[in-house]
Amino acid sequence: MQLDHYTTNFKQQQHPITVVCDNVNNAPNIGSLFRTADAFGVEELIFCGTDLQLGRRMAKTSRATEKYVSHRINETIETVINDFKSNNYYLIALEISETSQPLSTFTLKTDRPIVLILGDEKFGISNTILSQVDATIHINMYGNNSSMNVVQATSIALYELTKQLNA
Repeated sequence: MQLDHYTTNFKQQQHPITVVCDNVNNAPNIGSLFRTADAFGVEELIFCGTDLQLGRRMAKTSRATEKYVSHRINETIETVINDFKSNNYYLIALEISETSQPLSTFTLKTDRPIVLILGDEKFGISNTILSQVDATIHINMYGNNSSMNVVQATSIALYELTKQLNA
């Protein structure tokens, strides 16, 4: 028998992970990021940028998770990253780069709280931010495309990170 929201036996748990989104401004993506953050017990979502679509379309996709997932907005990602660096967070960029490691072989070796950084939906994470992180991870792609939707990629990364945290 299929279980519903009220009959599942999932244990609520919060993980020491903050997700920082740089110019992720598509309303359905923002709404889906709220749902994903809730599903994986993320401590906080931070949206950086000036053209964020937080209206009705976002709320429809989030299915009310924006009401209880801790979140905030900051105009510039640089300020946010500097604050986390000065507070000894472990910064992970989700981006394909010359030095990125495949998520499938990445081993999380830290007891520090984690920041997972997501890039602009069209342009990814800037080289300025990439130069400041502790690790850069990517998801191996086996088709013709070299990227996937930011929410899908975030879900895959959070699945692996929380699996390692719970091991």
